[in-house]
Amino acid sequence: MKLGIVGLPNVGKSTLFNAITRAGAEAANYPFCTIEPNVGVVSVPDKRLDKLAEIYNPEKYTPAVVEFVDIAGLVAGASKGEGLGNKFLSNIRECDAIVHVVRCFDDPDVIHVNGHADPAGDIATIDVELILSDLEIMEKRIDRTKKMMKGGDKAFAKELAVYEKIYNCLAEGKSARTLDFEDDEQEYTRDLQLISMKPVLYCANIAEDDIKKEEDIPYVNAVKEIAAKEGSGVVVISAKIEEELGELAPDEREMFLEDLGIESAGLDKMINASYTLLGLISFLTAGPKEVRAWTIKKGTKAPQAAGKIHSDFERGFIRAEVVAYDDLINCGTYNAAKEKGLVRSEGKEYVMKDGDVVVFRFNV
Repeated sequence: MKLGIVGLPNVGKSTLFNAITRAGAEAANYPFCTIEPNVGVVSVPDKRLDKLAEIYNPEKYTPAVVEFVDIAGLVAGASKGEGLGNKFLSNIRECDAIVHVVRCFDDPDVIHVNGHADPAGDIATIDVELILSDLEIMEKRIDRTKKMMKGGDKAFAKELAVYEKIYNCLAEGKSARTLDFEDDEQEYTRDLQLISMKPVLYCANIAEDDIKKEEDIPYVNAVKEIAAKEGSGVVVISAKIEEELGELAPDEREMFLEDLGIESAGLDKMINASYTLLGLISFLTAGPKEVRAWTIKKGTKAPQAAGKIHSDFERGFIRAEVVAYDDLINCGTYNAAKEKGLVRSEGKEYVMKDGDVVVFRFNV
């Protein structure tokens, strides 16, 4: 999973990126201190994997990972190259989803490009630039498809209709993700890499002192309203608190969160929300050699899940031996779960569930 962190300059993007990846991206109180996109890979926190490691004491422990890309602050005019905008927009196209950091605090010591915090206005500014950038792409696609049709090939008619549907939506100032597509239309949208079609997770960045009263912050409520209208996700975090957490050892982090009265770190909330947004789940494999989490789309069948491990597993798939994570933990060992009849033999039509602990049988 690759998430692009975007937002206006000085909203807390790089501070958040530093905190969750401990990568040391420069964070300064002026626009465009991030020139090249910073990339950080972080492990997905999964307590289930920790428990399996206690049971198996494996040689190798491999959690799922998320790749975060910190993209420099966008400004009005980015689609036309303002603030090196085009360079940054191209980086977002390669991401699976967008984490849009929105400043939800006032601080005279931290410059805001528009002079003051304005979540709705900030979101609109970014949206316009993403839409304008996508409009340019759709214009080229439509022109190219029309040229193909001049040769008398009517096979491009459906493709053109889909492209014009997207273009008209963008021209009205709406993001492409607000459109619904029939199954036969989706084949024409897959390779477009439209930024405004990507799922969005809004990250409302609040002040440290506001961490226990997020429900009472008008700025946060404004972000939540926008997210609800467009079916996007939203998490509330304090980038400064995340920065402090990033400097602590794991046991110290737990104590720090407890002292603050926070159930989980912002990183955990972001990853969980991103999984939900993208319709992702994890299945697990466990043994003395390795315990590992594998990320798949909800609805993935057993053979395709096996293919995530190795193409031979999918090609020669025979069956999946599956035990629910809770059943395995309650029994203590795989063999004990098997004796109680809790290990199921599933075939090619089995749809994987989150937390399945599985052994794939195959023959190539």
